[in-house]
Amino acid sequence: MTKIFYLIVITGLIIGCNPKETNIDPNSERELNPPEYFGSYSNRIPDDNPITRKGFELGRMLFYEKKLSGDNSMSCASCHQQKKAFTDGLATSPGIDGVNGKVSSMSLVNLMWAEHFTWNGKFEQIESQSIEPIRNPIEMHESFDHAIQELEEEGYTTLFQEAFNAEEITEDLIGKALAQFQRSLISSNSKYDQYLRGEYEPSPSEKRGERLFFTHPIPGQLRGGNCGDCHLGPLTSGAIDGFQGFHNNGLDTDENIDEGLMAVTGDPKDKGRFKTPSLRNIALTAPYMHDGRFETLEEVIEHYDNGIHQSSTLDILIIEGSNENQDAGERPRLFLTEQEKEDIIAFLHMLTDEDFISNPDFSNPFENENN
Repeated sequence: MTKIFYLIVITGLIIGCNPKETNIDPNSERELNPPEYFGSYSNRIPDDNPITRKGFELGRMLFYEKKLSGDNSMSCASCHQQKKAFTDGLATSPGIDGVNGKVSSMSLVNLMWAEHFTWNGKFEQIESQSIEPIRNPIEMHESFDHAIQELEEEGYTTLFQEAFNAEEITEDLIGKALAQFQRSLISSNSKYDQYLRGEYEPSPSEKRGERLFFTHPIPGQLRGGNCGDCHLGPLTSGAIDGFQGFHNNGLDTDENIDEGLMAVTGDPKDKGRFKTPSLRNIALTAPYMHDGRFETLEEVIEHYDNGIHQSSTLDILIIEGSNENQDAGERPRLFLTEQEKEDIIAFLHMLTDEDFISNPDFSNPFENENN
């Protein structure tokens, strides 16, 4: 008996034992219920790929399915582990052949309110981003012809029929199912969310940290950490207007800076610009930056306070963000106090969502046999 057949049987028994479920369309849309302060999302779901119950469950299974890798040793979840807010704790991740990629695994969280995926914005849609690691020779290194054959042998054809009313498994439908699961990965019950809902009283340090995080400093008038200039609003992610959410945050000089967005646009002005990630669950997603160069949040804060490298594409939001007056052309610094650094980190810890990393709906349906 294949594990897919076993799951279908168990699911059927559960539904059959619950009279409340009998009249529900198996392809009805899956309820998401994000908080209103995340903003509208109805226009961010493709018309040809609404999130349905069957599609979500299929996407969840494929996310944890090692048959999608060339040697059946890796799944999407290998580099995006739920307990680490769907990262893997590594600076860069090795694929099935032991070759490391060049960038770290981004957290998969609140993707509904994002666009231009991966660190350099290579993919406009989650659907296309989802299938790239499967065929990528330094990641899962699998051909879709072979992957589909293995899925058919494993009994997935029925699940694709139920989810998409399709007669056969295709690369396009694999991407759609994976996208449905990933769009559903909503984190909205951190202490910060509870605070926004009036359910949690932050400590004095957390309150100061929140204010610093969202304040652009004005020398002599207003002290701030300058974080919220790029990590916007409650989502703490970058702007979703074109490539406005991509920034050069001063990691390197012109001599050694990575291409970043320039690899996609070809514009030298985009060199060193990388996607601004959401900071939701940031305390769980070390190491940090696109190449995982910083091990701790303390190192990250030190970088922005006193470690910025000058370059021709350094973001204006960093150049103009200081708590003290600086001469034109001087290396930007924030001049934060030690207490202010501690307060910002206290706020960052407020973004941890324990429910998100333990939600059984997002967990491995194969109960650890496949991850």
